[in-house]
Amino acid sequence: MVTLLFTSWRTDSWPSYALTLLACVLASAFYQYLEYVRYRVRRGRKPTEGTAEEPFLLRSKGAGMVGKIAGGVLFGLSSALGYLLMLAVMSFNGGVFLAVILGLTVGYLVFSGEDDDQTAGLNSTCACA
Repeated sequence: MVTLLFTSWRTDSWPSYALTLLACVLASAFYQYLEYVRYRVRRGRKPTEGTAEEPFLLRSKGAGMVGKIAGGVLFGLSSALGYLLMLAVMSFNGGVFLAVILGLTVGYLVFSGEDDDQTAGLNSTCACA
């Protein structure tokens, strides 16, 4: 039915195709989660709290660099996953396309907060942004 990302990832039955679509939905929702955490790290707040007195990952003098490294690692992971999602959509399979869009939508609904109008990546229409 479809080859996704690698020649070894081929679906040959409806159950394997359904699992592939589920993997696309979960990967897309995870992408939104990574963007949410990256935004919280960059803004200096804990991912689980709306406000924090102590900035996230910035609790000691040398921790500023730790926060910068953590932000860089999160950016790299988020970018890599975003490009993989883009490549999956470029398989030109309608089911994969809809699964990625569904995952991004569900991830946005779950991980966007009331004050997250400025959230980097969550308001972007590009999965690799």
